[in-house]
Amino acid sequence: MLEIRHMETLCAIREAGSLQEAADRLHVTQSALSHQLRDLEVRLKTPLLNRRTRPARLTTAALRILALADEVLPRVKATERELQRLAAGRTGRLHLAIDCHSCFQWLMPALDAFRQDWPDVALDLSAAFSFAPLPALVRGDLDVVITSDPQTIEAVEYLPLFRYELVLAVAAANPLSQCKYIEPEQLADQVLITYPVERQRLDVFTAFLDAADVEPAAIRKAELTPIIVQLVASQRGVAALPNWALTEYLNQSWLRICRLGPQGVWRTLYAAVRSEDLQADYLQAFMAQARDTCFKTLEGIKAVR
Repeated sequence: MLEIRHMETLCAIREAGSLQEAADRLHVTQSALSHQLRDLEVRLKTPLLNRRTRPARLTTAALRILALADEVLPRVKATERELQRLAAGRTGRLHLAIDCHSCFQWLMPALDAFRQDWPDVALDLSAAFSFAPLPALVRGDLDVVITSDPQTIEAVEYLPLFRYELVLAVAAANPLSQCKYIEPEQLADQVLITYPVERQRLDVFTAFLDAADVEPAAIRKAELTPIIVQLVASQRGVAALPNWALTEYLNQSWLRICRLGPQGVWRTLYAAVRSEDLQADYLQAFMAQARDTCFKTLEGIKAVR
């Protein structure tokens, strides 16, 4: 029953002090304004103006509506401005999740640079260890999922970022460190250290072990890449990680890197987005910034042709 225009009318009367001036501010005739006010009084079954005074004064009921208007109208105006910026492509929401492995090495600098150019876009970031990120993307809980495991899902598009090699990190004291490359069967007696996600989201299984029907001796999980590297260093196991994630550790005497198979296992990292958001200016700007940052900061990656 109570509409935005009614609250705006009462605000105009309060601020103008008379019906005539309020009508002028609202760009209507005084007759039309009076008609609107009487119609609202009929709907609410209570007077909003004491017309026996000169000038007419707002009643207690009108003041209650004005209290509501003081809360609601600023929020309405702010939302209208936000929608205008959204329509112009300058604002929006970019909630990201990282699937499978840590991307903080390049993603945080990319987000920092993006935030400077697009301050009106709301940013949030989480690691998708405890939930399935792609269904969350479809639901609208997320806007971008960084993943190397694209799945055919209606209304989801995969934008390639770069190609990388999945390699095996082993301690120098591990006999595997003498191998130029590793066959799947050689991991059957090894403890495999992985991120805490389902095996179907881990490249070492989907792209290497599963095809050979090989299981590691045991699986140990850790959330952070530095922790995984420390476990490898202390000979608690081996870990399959992106080559670029290990760059900072290559000068350590205890670490050795082995290829997975004679040709290596190459994967593509994608940004998964909803199809409906694909042409958003801020999303296109984020992709450009992400790719630029990746190739400036990461070693051993390739462009996707």
